[in-house]
Amino acid sequence: MKTNIVLFWILLVFFVLLTAMYTIWALIDTGRVEWVGTVGLGLCAVLSAFIAFYLQLVNKSSGGLLPEDRLDADIDDGDPELGHFSPWSWWPIFLAAAAGLAFLGLAAGIWIVYYAVPLALVGIVGWVYEYYRGNFGR
Repeated sequence: MKTNIVLFWILLVFFVLLTAMYTIWALIDTGRVEWVGTVGLGLCAVLSAFIAFYLQLVNKSSGGLLPEDRLDADIDDGDPELGHFSPWSWWPIFLAAAAGLAFLGLAAGIWIVYYAVPLALVGIVGWVYEYYRGNFGR
């Protein structure tokens, strides 16, 4: 994680310098500041600082040394429990289709969204409660 923190601090410096160069170049070329690019590059610098600061706080609170940072670490040293996933579940596909239909409704006609929202709700409920019924109920 320390490498990631350093990389994001380097990105902050890079984007700050790039923002300054972009602004100076725009002033030399047109005589005025081009605000869209200047603000966009400045916000990239701010985002890099936010991520670096957050990762630094997480690194400090987790003890500072993760298994990924050690040179003598094995693959098994990391946390094996990454979550519970259902490889046989069809609900994510159903939910993705409903979301695709909703985005199609936003692009083509708002009336399609009225059909997509109930399908998305059914998909969410089905995915959340799939372990509470049938063969997999506990």
